[in-house]
This record gives sequence, structure tokens and C-alpha cells, in this order.
Amino acid sequence: MGKMLQETLRAPVTRLITPICRGLIRAGVSANMVTAVGALFTILAALFTFPNGRFFAGTMFIIFFVLFDLLDGTIARLSPKGSSAWGALLDSTLDRLTDAVIIGSVLWHLIDIDDALVPLVLVTAVLGFLISYIKARSESLGIECNGGFAERSERLIILVTTTGFAGLGVPHALAVGFWVLAIASLVTVFQRLVIVYKGSH
Repeated sequence: MGKMLQETLRAPVTRLITPICRGLIRAGVSANMVTAVGALFTILAALFTFPNGRFFAGTMFIIFFVLFDLLDGTIARLSPKGSSAWGALLDSTLDRLTDAVIIGSVLWHLIDIDDALVPLVLVTAVLGFLISYIKARSESLGIECNGGFAERSERLIILVTTTGFAGLGVPHALAVGFWVLAIASLVTVFQRLVIVYKGSH
């Protein structure tokens, strides 16, 4: 599902952002700089809005800064130096960090108001990290593990849609959204375990 979404959007988005990326390269901006700045401001946006229950404002800021993810990959491809192993590691590490802070900031708010959704959000966070861990561990064993119902892009879309609707005051938006996210993540965990099992036999 994730790859289908990415392939559908890749060509038009690349055409749109390529001139911007060329300008950034001429200005001396590297892909790693864009990655770090995008992650930093995403983290700050989540920490300064979600714990206070300002979900709509936080969602808008996060969507804007997450778009930096589109820029860094294109800059790496267009740059004379190309992409690097360090850049790929930095990008993946900061993706995990921003995911943790976004969900953690929602969790912070829910704990403050003693909401019954706290266990569900915790389970969702654990499942998200399991998805990433299974991929990383399997690839360290030489087994390719891509795909699954809800890769990072889908999970992030579900998450920001959930917080956005919650910010607009839609009843039960957080409950519905996190149940969807938890189920989608659980399905993806099992799918990736099956992929690794088949790849190891």
C-alpha cells in the first residue's frame, strides 16, 4: 500500500519540488541539513502544541515540516555527491525520533487529562516501533523486508488526520483514529513477520 501511494505521487511531486531543490543545492544546502531542520521543527511543533491540546495548530505545523522529507531525498539525488549511507541512517533515525515525539506528545496530553485512551496509544506506539525493528533486524540478517499494509507514510497520514480532526472538535476522533492506527499497525507487524519467515526458509 505504501509503495503504491509513493509511486502514484512521486512523478508530480518531483516535478514540483525539483526547482526548489536545485536552488537549495546552489545555496549550499545539503540533504542532511534539510533532514535535520525538518525533524527539529516537527519535534518542536509537536511538543509545543499537542500536550496543551492544540491539535489542529500542531497538525498544520507538522504537515508543513514533514514535507521536508520530500526535499531531502530529491536534494540527495540531484546533488553531485549523491546519497550516502550516513544520510540514509540519519534520515531513518530522525524519522523514528519524530514519530516517537508526535505520539508521545499526544500521550502526554491524554495522561494529563486522565483519558482512557492512554493504553491504546501506548500499544500503537509499540507496534509502530516493532514494524521498524522487524525491517531493520531482518535486513541485518540479509533478508529484505519491505511492504505491509501500513508503512510509515500511511501511519503518519492516519496520525495527522486523527489529530487534525480532533483539533476541529470532531467527536471521538482520537479514539477512532488510534483504533484504526493500532489495527493497521498490528496487521503490518504480522505481514512483516510472514515476509521474514518466508525469506528465511
